[in-house]
Amino acid sequence: MLIGSKSNRIYLFFLMTLLPDFTLAIEVNDIRTWRAPDHTRVVFDLNGAISHNLFTLERPDRIVLDLKNTRLTSNFQSPLLKNTPIKKIRFGEKEGGDLRVVLDLSQKVHARSFFLRANDKASDRLVVDLFDPIMSAAKSNKRYKKLSGKRDVFIAIDAGHGGEDPGAIGPNGLQEKHVVQRIARDLTKLFDGEKGFSPILIRDGDYYISLKRRRQLARQSKADAFISIHADAFKNKNVSGASVYALSTRGASSTAASYLAESANSADLIGGVSLSDKDNLLASVLTDLSMTATLDASLNLGNTVLSALGQSSKLHKKSVEQAAFAVLKSPDIPSILIETGFISNPREAKKLSSREYQRDMAENIFRGIVSWFQMQPPPGTYLAWRREKKIENYIIVSGDTLSAIALRFDVPLDSIKDLNQLKDSSIYAGKILKIPMDR
Repeated sequence: MLIGSKSNRIYLFFLMTLLPDFTLAIEVNDIRTWRAPDHTRVVFDLNGAISHNLFTLERPDRIVLDLKNTRLTSNFQSPLLKNTPIKKIRFGEKEGGDLRVVLDLSQKVHARSFFLRANDKASDRLVVDLFDPIMSAAKSNKRYKKLSGKRDVFIAIDAGHGGEDPGAIGPNGLQEKHVVQRIARDLTKLFDGEKGFSPILIRDGDYYISLKRRRQLARQSKADAFISIHADAFKNKNVSGASVYALSTRGASSTAASYLAESANSADLIGGVSLSDKDNLLASVLTDLSMTATLDASLNLGNTVLSALGQSSKLHKKSVEQAAFAVLKSPDIPSILIETGFISNPREAKKLSSREYQRDMAENIFRGIVSWFQMQPPPGTYLAWRREKKIENYIIVSGDTLSAIALRFDVPLDSIKDLNQLKDSSIYAGKILKIPMDR
């Protein structure tokens, strides 16, 4: 019998349509786990699109996943399960070529799963989120009590990207998510040591949080400001310098701003977010009437931080830029996004990988934020109470002059000089001035 004959080819084709197609089975190349404060994420890396079914079983607790027409690759290795509610992962082949995955659990969880198509940074993926039991209200009461009396100013510090979303990739594989996490932690330590301020670290580990969830965490913590830290990339590797961005409702202020906003907003596609997590367009926070005032505050805060950054860093732009960054869409919290540099620029990437430069960057951001809140403290805060005592501390930033500071606070120049025992009008960035407010 000749295999190549027309009749045999038709016969073989007929058989292939009747038999399960194991040759075209989708492969699970890897399984990864990420631990976040409130849930565990399990990611199945695939080489194609699949359909799946998830259900739960009790006594003992377990999650069961049936992956249609799927198999494990021969070089597959079990993921790390430490600090997760998963005790063990088991696999079994079902009739018809399907793969059954069983997650044996140490506690009850709420499970959710969704499929993500491949993009320029990740393959096709099946994502399973295992949410921990609801935490007791005791933890939130602590912050509520702290808000009574002369409360602190709360600063939400958001390290961009995380988990399976590395952010921009620089030379030698330098990942944005690690750089900005270090800067965010340095900034948190500075605020921890500053009386009148309390930091809220939005992402304190290597895991991904959706852009919407980052805003929600800031609002739940009653934050007075939201600071998102990045170190992005651009098409032109010669582009460099630190930048500060605020939200724009009318388009981007530059081509670079538009590009960076688009890049930042695509993080959910890489980090992995279900369609059910998307904002309802009709209920967009941009319709909130308070957004105009919040945008003004964001721009003013951004300008103060940008001035502080210019003390030791090259600036990409000398004014705050604006673009439609989704993470900045809180209607009632002044929010800025800081690009600490372009990781795509080899010279800047080298600086961004330096711990000394990361600490300097955090210190400059810190000085800018503190300076802004000292000038206009929220009512009921320790800073507002201190200001009422008729003496205000002001941290000098690059570009300040004594006469400009006197004009800003509406205080006689000689009064500032007398209180600070200044022989002349010479000042320098970083020095703390006492401002007499009794006038």
